[in-house]
Amino acid sequence: MRTWVVVPIKDFDSAKERLRPALGAKSRRALARSNARLAVRAAAAGDHVLVVAGAEEVAELAAAWGADVLLEPREEGQNVAARRGIDRAIQGGAEAVLLLSSDLPLVTEAAVRKLLQTAGRLPAPVAVAAAATGRGGTNALYLRPLDAIGLHFGDESLIRFRADAEERGVKFVVFHSDAMALDVDEPADLARIRSAV
Repeated sequence: MRTWVVVPIKDFDSAKERLRPALGAKSRRALARSNARLAVRAAAAGDHVLVVAGAEEVAELAAAWGADVLLEPREEGQNVAARRGIDRAIQGGAEAVLLLSSDLPLVTEAAVRKLLQTAGRLPAPVAVAAAATGRGGTNALYLRPLDAIGLHFGDESLIRFRADAEERGVKFVVFHSDAMALDVDEPADLARIRSAV
């Protein structure tokens, strides 16, 4: 089964705006870039890595990191970026897709591989979500087939993904992973990272 891992990555200059009270512009940019590189490395657990890039700088770096790249004509949010990635994966013959957040400071290739192995054993149609700590978000979403459910990333997305799956008769599984649970959106998340490491 050919699985693509799609990593949407925003322009580093516009990333992490909610961290503004705790970090200056250079630090936010450096954090976004560092986390993006971790995500691309972890995505190598799949058969093909696609970065949906929100800026030319991101596209150039992702290519240097070994990823296939789709440069967005303009940034229109995570759901639009994910949709563009899925469309490219369909064109490329993918049978499954994992949408992976680019702001997971603890993510590893082993954690992504474990999710893919778990999901790969489940009968289609299936959606497997890695839940975010707090805010009810989703940090990774596996879909087989690629259009199994709609895209609802954002706060409380886990509930929306589950409801969509139930409505469509798609098996929905929450995958628990410490490596994928912690994302960096708000100043309080920085303290969680420090305690985790």
